[in-house]
Formats: sequence, structure tokens, C-alpha cells
Amino acid sequence: MAKKAAPPHTEAEVNFMPIQILDVRSIPPRERHPRIFHLFDSLGDGQAFELVNDHDPKPLFYQFSAERPEQFGWEYLEQGPETWRVRIRKKG
Repeated sequence: MAKKAAPPHTEAEVNFMPIQILDVRSIPPRERHPRIFHLFDSLGDGQAFELVNDHDPKPLFYQFSAERPEQFGWEYLEQGPETWRVRIRKKG
């Protein structure tokens, strides 16, 4: 007998899910964006992760805008000067 698919998470459930943190400061620069997009693509609708970086990831924002328009939310949590933290959410 086939197993039923789980229903999508409600907004309230998504808000209480633990958020993944991706700290890219120790990842070689050429591997950062592919890893970030891989994580983003693995998220369910409404889920988010926190990106930690050593500089303003504004070029990443522009890449998201070009490659995933209208599919993401971007919220700065910390804006340097040494540490930058951004919550990136997948819109549903």
C-alpha cells in the first residue's frame, strides 16, 4: 500500500522549525555560492536558513534575484563589520 505524502507545513509550524545555519567563512570562495544554492533548493516552501559570512553578501543577493526571482526572502540579521548574517527564506 502506498504511503500518503505528508501535508505541507503550516506557517505556524515553519516558524517553530529549527533553522539551519550555513557558515561559509571557512569554505573556499569558488564553492560558496553553489553550496548556498544547493541548500536553498533543498528547502521546503516557507523554510529558511541563516547564512554567516565575513563580508556583505550583496553579490549573492543579486545572483538570487537573477536566478530565483520572486522565490526568496532576504533579511539581514547582522551587518558587519566582521560578521554578516542573513536569513534567506524560500517563498511558497
